[in-house]
Amino acid sequence: MTPKEVVEFARQKGARIVDLRFIDLPGLWQHFSITMSEMKEDIFEEGVGFDGSSIRGFQKIQESDMLLIPDPNACFMDPFTEVPTLDIICNVKDPVTGESYSRDPRYVAQKAEKYLQSTGIADTAYFGPEPEFFIFDDIRFDQSVNYGFYYIDSKEGFWNSGKEENPNLGYKPRYKEGYFPVPPMDQLQDIRSEIVLTLESIGVQIEVHHHEVATAGQNEIDMRFDTLTRMADKLQMYKYVAKNVSRRRGKTATFMPKPLFQDNGSGMHVHQSLWKNEKNQFFEPGNYADISKNCVHYIGGLLKHAPSILAFAAPTTNSYRRLVPGYEAPINLIYSQRNRSACVRIPVYSKSERAKRLEFRCPDNSSNGYLAFAAMLMAGLDGIQNKIMPPDPVDKDLYDLEPAEKAEIKSTPGSLEEVLDALEKDYAYLMKGDVFTKDLIENWLEYKRLKEVDAIRLRPHPYEFALYFDI
Repeated sequence: MTPKEVVEFARQKGARIVDLRFIDLPGLWQHFSITMSEMKEDIFEEGVGFDGSSIRGFQKIQESDMLLIPDPNACFMDPFTEVPTLDIICNVKDPVTGESYSRDPRYVAQKAEKYLQSTGIADTAYFGPEPEFFIFDDIRFDQSVNYGFYYIDSKEGFWNSGKEENPNLGYKPRYKEGYFPVPPMDQLQDIRSEIVLTLESIGVQIEVHHHEVATAGQNEIDMRFDTLTRMADKLQMYKYVAKNVSRRRGKTATFMPKPLFQDNGSGMHVHQSLWKNEKNQFFEPGNYADISKNCVHYIGGLLKHAPSILAFAAPTTNSYRRLVPGYEAPINLIYSQRNRSACVRIPVYSKSERAKRLEFRCPDNSSNGYLAFAAMLMAGLDGIQNKIMPPDPVDKDLYDLEPAEKAEIKSTPGSLEEVLDALEKDYAYLMKGDVFTKDLIENWLEYKRLKEVDAIRLRPHPYEFALYFDI
């Protein structure tokens, strides 16, 4: 839409408030609101000021003034507010230079798309993430000098099979068996359906929804693929809707990768393909899995740079509670058709050109979609440009390989600290076309090490008392 059309749309819908939204560096939506009387066409060029020093990963206090520039093609009526509200996703600019802000994750995604077009390899990158998440009934957590705990509860949790619930009706998914019995075992069908219909009402097309493997309310709702930046926008809309529908029903949704011990974690498998002149550049019938040389080299780039990609695509300490053997986690740095234990899978549901794609299975929902998708694209393009060959595909069950075979297959790193170290050594591919900047990467490393790695490292873990208290 044009700015004029957005203003008219808001008036037709009876909007009284306009909510301006942008994303901080770690990946959480931020916002503030203006009245409709302030909603003029010129704000789409002049922007609206805000304090950037209060936003994680943004400005220092002496350079706090920043501008939000609303995107007229990224607006929707908020489905949750009592007062009719138009939500608009914005970009961030520096008011002094007038330039787009280098640490604005949405700007990074937009630069990645422009860089793709400049290479001549393709004109469009399609992304289709599959976010998994839990819906719980209760969550408590706290940490202080002399204690630390978390407590999760869910009416679906198999640990409640013997609880007096007056009455306990049973039908609680057994551990690793939530995929996917019908109701009454699946108690979240209606909530997921409400999330789906709400998403579609604000322009997010949905393909399928279902219960996931874990007990205690693990779910998956899959969006229709879209272009890189727009898909990252939709991922934020998805999280917003899932959290607010759950809250409206007296429950809570979390996209934390591994909230439960000894059951499956939540990943975000990301389907990807490159297109040029409306032709899929990953499709070539007759080859292994009907994929092209470009697709093979793109996979080579993903696997070569996987440790540094994961600094953005699996960017929390909790991510590495999920990326471990035994819980369907994709930790093997190889590719395969159909095999879900590989980091890259080639889905073979369809033989059509339109459906041909790869699925990068390591990422999770704790990532900032704008940065994670951009990093994946840049790694894949580096693979194509340098003709990087991945290891030969493996179609066996990777968890049942003989030790000698297993030793030849590299694995994903085992901690946030390792992937941050990998990013510090391997970031040149991200800086092509000025997509990522050294300033952003350095700020990311500093933030993650100080606020997350050190914060976890310095605190006693509750299980350490079981291991060591009697020493």
